[in-house]
Amino acid sequence: MAADGLAHAALDREDEGMNRDIATALLVIDAQESFRQRPDEWAATANPDAVDNISRLVDHAREIGDQVVWVTHSEPGSGGVFDPVNGFVRVISDLDPQGDEIAVTKTTVNAFTSTDLEEQLRQLGVGRVVVCGIRTEQCCETTARMASDLGFAVEFVTDATTTSAIEANDGLAAVSGDEIMRRTESILAARGFATVIRTSDRVGISA
Repeated sequence: MAADGLAHAALDREDEGMNRDIATALLVIDAQESFRQRPDEWAATANPDAVDNISRLVDHAREIGDQVVWVTHSEPGSGGVFDPVNGFVRVISDLDPQGDEIAVTKTTVNAFTSTDLEEQLRQLGVGRVVVCGIRTEQCCETTARMASDLGFAVEFVTDATTTSAIEANDGLAAVSGDEIMRRTESILAARGFATVIRTSDRVGISA
């Protein structure tokens, strides 16, 4: 992943980034059993600490009264690990969603287009979303970009995300998981979609 200087530079550019007056929701994107049904890919995940860091973020959000939102991805009729009939479209067992927390299931890459998540967040007065989950450059990044376009302040917690490498195919270059994560946070920060932070930046905030 990129050096810590990138995260701190992004924080400096957005004075409001850690303003506790803004109602905040932690979006846990696709941290679901589907990915663990691909054992070779899961074993080679770019960030083995992602789930532990997600758990730290969830515990902290609950402690300070932020909303916790659980997003899962479903591909009905696909027959694969994201097909709900196979039973893997559920939050991974290491995490512990509570019954009073928001839960939505999406069928699009971002968490908004195919759900009522925006409406629920607006009703709660949420102005900032904190994004974590799986995969860094896919559903997490796309959700962050969409949230920014919808007017939410966005914090992207790179070390609470993970992804897998892209193999070379049809003339396209291979990209390692680490490189994907570095590129994602660089683009999100430099192009103004999100403030890039680390788990330690977030859990250090008091209510």
